[in-house]
Amino acid sequence: MLRILYQIPEPHDLPEVLHDWRADTLTFLRHDAPKLILIIATSFVLIRLLTLITRKVSVLQAGKGATSVRARQIRTLTSVITSIGIFIIIFVATLETLQLLGLNLGPLLASAGVAGLAIGFGAQTLVHDFINGFFIVLENQYDLGDKVRIAGVGGTVEQMTLRATILRDDDGTVHVVPNSQITIVSNTTRDWSQFPLRVVVAYSENSDRVMQLLQQVGDDIRHDPAFANDIVANIDVPGIDRVGSGEAEYLMLVKTRPTKQYAVSRELRRRIKDTFEKNHVQTAAPGRVYVMDQPGTKPA
Repeated sequence: MLRILYQIPEPHDLPEVLHDWRADTLTFLRHDAPKLILIIATSFVLIRLLTLITRKVSVLQAGKGATSVRARQIRTLTSVITSIGIFIIIFVATLETLQLLGLNLGPLLASAGVAGLAIGFGAQTLVHDFINGFFIVLENQYDLGDKVRIAGVGGTVEQMTLRATILRDDDGTVHVVPNSQITIVSNTTRDWSQFPLRVVVAYSENSDRVMQLLQQVGDDIRHDPAFANDIVANIDVPGIDRVGSGEAEYLMLVKTRPTKQYAVSRELRRRIKDTFEKNHVQTAAPGRVYVMDQPGTKPA
């Protein structure tokens, strides 16, 4: 059985003990108590400031018209930042408080350092994933539904966390990309999309006439109510982009809303075909070589 023995001071030693207690208390109140109050006050101010900044970031993102998914991501991110920040502030304040109370922090810090070093070596890739994911969400490099190319694969973003991004490409394949592997992000659906449409006609056709017809088709689809909201700028026809053997290639530049370029391009090609047929514009035809046996000849 463990027995704890308390040494009871003798009656003649009691005034001296009380005097020592009083001196220690006055020393603590005079020197250490203000430091303790300063640590607590500073921690409180830092926590309030961190909470205010993260809340302000969420409000600003909501004011910019962020989608509900993006708003949830921002709230999650600010919540993680707030939790980590509060933990660090409280941890540092606790260490400073224990040091003021005269406790030896050397063994505790040494143990924490060894454990942190071991965890760091074992989970450095995971930490890299979280750091990259943090900045991807913070900088809004891409969002759910965006078409992106990352880490050598492309597709639509179906899910994103601080650790990984999940893409689905055009043939339905799902790609799980760790955020640590993402070094370059190519977002094809940010703000607007542009596609070049190349129209090849016969070399003999009048260039001014062809450009006028293409511009007319572009203006018609631009003001069509069915496509007016999908096209964000007037369609530009810069002119001839290439001249080849018996053909001339004309360039059209079309800016659309994200993911709307496919429907617009199909409709634009249909209208160009109809316009060329009505105005008898001759398109370029590939050359063909026919190899035939002549009558009355025999193979050698």
